[in-house]
Amino acid sequence: MTRLGYQIPNFTYPDTDSAGLFDTVARQAREADDSGFDTVLVMDHFYQLPFLGPPEHFMVEAYTLLAGLARETSSVRLGTLVTGNTYRNPGVLAKTVTALDIVSGGRAQLGIGAGWYELEHEAFGIDFGTFTDRFEKLEESLQIVLPLLRDQRVTFEGRHYQVTDAFNSPPPISKIPVMIGGGGERKTLRMVAQYADESNLIAEPADIPRKLEALAEHCERLGRDRSELTVSWQRTACIAPTEEEAQQDLADHFRRRGTDLSALSAAERTALTGRFIVGDPDAVGERLAADLECGVDGFTINLPANGHIPERVALLGETAAKVIA
Repeated sequence: MTRLGYQIPNFTYPDTDSAGLFDTVARQAREADDSGFDTVLVMDHFYQLPFLGPPEHFMVEAYTLLAGLARETSSVRLGTLVTGNTYRNPGVLAKTVTALDIVSGGRAQLGIGAGWYELEHEAFGIDFGTFTDRFEKLEESLQIVLPLLRDQRVTFEGRHYQVTDAFNSPPPISKIPVMIGGGGERKTLRMVAQYADESNLIAEPADIPRKLEALAEHCERLGRDRSELTVSWQRTACIAPTEEEAQQDLADHFRRRGTDLSALSAAERTALTGRFIVGDPDAVGERLAADLECGVDGFTINLPANGHIPERVALLGETAAKVIA
């Protein structure tokens, strides 16, 4: 289960073209594998997300990339944070995740969510539907994918998906953990309690206790033991050996995006950088330790500003592993 996951959210790096891209990504995965992370996760998108860069920035198809990373790593689990359910037929998704489990020697993980990025759907001709449609599709998909991952035959007649005597051969090597991403207290966390092994939350610190309480209430109503679930919290960091280097890495990141942090007011800088945990290992470790006190079981952490710099991922893994030990 994911207590310390390293997420790779961006693939546009300085002086790196398509030919050199995989080497940079693979180095990050190897550093994560060697430094205390238990899971490596990648984005499942086709365009870059608005808060990380323009749509035209590089975005590599997730499962092909994960299969490549399976040959570059030895112990970390591999998955998405998270698969957009709308992007793949449920049966095809089960086959894809199973293939990842086989090529990785039993290290696949399924992260899944309802899908939200409308631009990708419109551009690629994928039905977006309404908010209700997407959550209905997610729940139907879970009722197909999960049995297929457990080597069961499935016949299902839903509003959005239908399968007839579907099977998945060869079966996965491992019992693939299922993570549902998102913190919606009425729909998403109910599905976590009903179907998943893990929850990944994206939320402000003040909201975490309420979301954990909502999850516990769903578990109690459904007869699920809350302790069976692992809850991770997504954090964004910028770590370096010194505070000065970390601040410089962050400034360089925003400069590449056309923003000079030094020219902004304090309020403007906070609006742009407030989600980052920035500093040397002591400062980042102290912040993560405080965050752990909110009641989560662990973290998924990304380094969008400087994960491409050698040894930054290793430094983060060594720092965070001490916090959750």
